[in-house]
Order: sequence, then structure tokens, then C-alpha cells
Amino acid sequence: MRAGDPLLAAWEETLTRKKDAPAIFATTCQILRTFRDIEERASDFESKIDIFEPGSVIAIQIGNHEDWPSILIACLRKNIVVLPLEQSIKEQQRDAALEICCASGIVSGSAGIMPAVRRILRRSSSRSAGCRTQRAGSVRSPSDFEPPHWGDQPPSLVKLTSGTTAAPRAIRFRSEQLLADCAQICETMGVRNVDLNFGIIPVSHSYGFSNLLTPLIAHGVPVVLSRDRLPRAMLADLARTSATVFPGMPVLYQALCDIENVPLLPQLRLCISAGAPLSVAVARKFQEKFKRRIHSFYGASECGGICYDEEAANEIEGFVGKPMKDVTLEIIDPNAPASQVRVQSAAVGDGYFPEPDTKKFGDEHFVPDDLLASHESGFKIVGRISDVINVAGEKVNPAEVEAHLLRFAGVREAVVFGRESGLRNEEVMACVVADVDVGETNLLDFCRAGLSSWQVPKRIFIVDAIPVSERGKINRRALARHFASW
Repeated sequence: MRAGDPLLAAWEETLTRKKDAPAIFATTCQILRTFRDIEERASDFESKIDIFEPGSVIAIQIGNHEDWPSILIACLRKNIVVLPLEQSIKEQQRDAALEICCASGIVSGSAGIMPAVRRILRRSSSRSAGCRTQRAGSVRSPSDFEPPHWGDQPPSLVKLTSGTTAAPRAIRFRSEQLLADCAQICETMGVRNVDLNFGIIPVSHSYGFSNLLTPLIAHGVPVVLSRDRLPRAMLADLARTSATVFPGMPVLYQALCDIENVPLLPQLRLCISAGAPLSVAVARKFQEKFKRRIHSFYGASECGGICYDEEAANEIEGFVGKPMKDVTLEIIDPNAPASQVRVQSAAVGDGYFPEPDTKKFGDEHFVPDDLLASHESGFKIVGRISDVINVAGEKVNPAEVEAHLLRFAGVREAVVFGRESGLRNEEVMACVVADVDVGETNLLDFCRAGLSSWQVPKRIFIVDAIPVSERGKINRRALARHFASW
């Protein structure tokens, strides 16, 4: 066991306090695990991972399974590095992640079934280039299961970035950083051990890991594990379980807003939205229907929570509030209307693996790609460095065009992206979800009246829904490819 591991120490305190109290519920209100059950399952799982050397990486691909906390605790005690993987990840992406992270094993399983552990054979290769999965039938050697050389600060967890390629980078985290992120979230948002988290977001994602899993382990905050994303089912489960905290995403809140004859949710006191910007229209509609405000939460996989909108007034597009407790933001270009920021926090990871990036990571600081604008009551996100559209030398920020489109009556969602153009480098395109009486011609006229000529979309596609990932994120590059020939 890691000497003085702070996350394990926090778990021991939680276990002493909570013991036979319920820790994990099904949406039927059945108790799936008490805190003592979690400890017993962790002890059982330790014997299953004795085959791995300390420092080895094992991937966890089990969805929102009731054994997630037990597996994490067991791995911490055995000095095994955990790699969370989403169940929906494509096989090619999964194999790339296993290779990049030098994984020696994978834990898989589904609800109600004890997760199974299997080894992964891989070729030995240079640590700077990562490790490769060994083909079936190849000869096994001791190096097949040799863990990476982590140096003086071995991680407890490696998180995948939300990159769009089949080979995303991984980020190294020690228990100290995971615990710091958990503390900042719980203290800033006022989440307490008397609350009941509603666990619909993936635990394998940084947002779910930090808002559901570590609060349970470190602070004893119980959780309902929900696996049904159908809007009506989510509402029924929220009402039945009397959950008090709902960490969600804009796509989930939008879906709930579209339901008629909604049940009362008297116990629900805190609604959180992260993963993508929450539109003012969705926030207002949700408040009207459910009498609950939604608090925007901004973070990054590399550094955990960054900002939180405590007031939840929901009056400014892209507004994410003030820096979280013990988080400091430094504006990199104070003379620009929008700038990247340097996030300083004890929750910042130790950098990318296997290749470092000293431009983005430093001693307890990280620089996200987002462009933020300072507001009198906090910060708002106005775009990303990588999203800026180059129209014949003119730089177009998609967020500005999106905000304009959302002012048109009947437009509920809007996404703006760049499409390659032989004459102008890129041209502005848009997708909107709108009422049936809204047409492309009306929207283009509206844009010409209120935007600069280079900001006006070449085309505006009216769609039934804008596709998002499981994490609730929009992939502008994928939209550009999809509409390349339209």
C-alpha cells in the first residue's frame, strides 16, 4: 500500500463513521452496497489483482457499476494504477488507450455481475512511445507485464483526455490531487454526507469520477446508480429515490425540459451542469418547469474543477461563475477581450503520459484551450483556441455567432463550425434546433442584420437534434465532416 495514501486515509475515516449505512442505491431504492460491503468487496478484489506488479496499469470498463469504489480502493492498496474507460468507447479507441497507457490488465463487467479481471499481453517498447498490446499467439516474456517506469511520483489514476482521435493522451494523477479536487467540489457546491447524489453521468469520465465516486469514498456521500437515460425514466428515478444532488449535462436538462406532466421533486436541492456550455434558454425553461435553478460548473480533465456559478442567475450565455475554492485563475492576455487562463490548484495533474507538455502543464498549474472573458461577477466561456474559424484572414469566434442565433425567437440550440473553402480557407456554417416555423432564409437575414459580413454563416442547417458524445460534448470537426458536401 502507498505509504500515507490520503485517499485511503479518508476512506478509513469514512468507513469508521458510516459502517453499515447505505452507500449505493439502485433506482428501485434497493441498497446495493453499505460502506462495510464496499470494504469487504475491496478485500475480495485485492486477491484478484495479485497477478499485477505494483505500478501496473489496469483499465476499468464497467459502466456505473456498484463495485467501482471497491475496485478503486483495492487498486490503491496494491499500488495499481487505474485507467477508467467508458463502456461506449469504440474498440479502436479502447485498444489505443490500452497501448498508450501501457495497460497490463482490464476489468470488465455489467450491472449485477462481479467484474472479471484479465491480463493483456503486450509487446515491450520504449516508454516514451508507450506500450503496445501483444497479438494473440505471441510468446509471453517477463517484459509483457512490466509496469511503466513512473519515477518518484507514481500515479494512482490516469485519465484519458476527451480527444477526437483514436489515440488520446492520458493525464497522471496522484491521490493527493484527486482528494483536493473532491474537497474543492464539495466545499464550493455545499455537498454534504447527508446528501444523496444521483449518478447518471459516467463515473469513467472526470466529471462523474470527481462528483460521484470520490465524494462517496472521501466524505461518505451516498449515490444512486442510474443507467436509464430515457428522460421520463430519469425523472421517475429522481422522484422515487429522493435524490438531493443531480450532477447532469446540458443535453440531459434539455431532454427533461421537453417532458410534459412532470413529477414533483421536493427533495432535489442542487442541480449542476457541466461537460458543455448550458444555454440560457434551457436553464430558464428548466427553472420554469421544475422550480429549480441549474448551477453551471466548468472544469477540465487535466485540473479538475475551475469555476462554479453559485448564484445560478442564468442570464449570460457561457457564464460559469467564479473560481472554485482554492483555485486561482491568471488571465494570460489581460489586454485581449477574451484570453486563455492559467489554472492554479492542488488538483492539477502531474502532466500528460507518455509525452509531457510543458507549455500547458507546470507546478500545480494548467492552461486549458478555452477562451474566457472576465465579467463583473465571474467568467464566461466564449470559445476555444481550436474552434476559431479563419475566414479569409478574419477570425470568427463560433460562440459569438451562436449567441446571436439564440436571440432569434424559436431557436432552441445553435452550433457554429468551420467548413473548408478553397477560396476563403474556411466558411462559417451552423446547425440549429428550432420551431417548425423557423426557416434558413429568416435566420440568414437575421444574421446579416446583426453580424459582420465575415461572421454570417454560409449555410444554416435546421436539424431535429444536434449530436453530442456520451459526455455531452459537441464535436465541431465531426459536424464539418458530416456537412462537407451539403
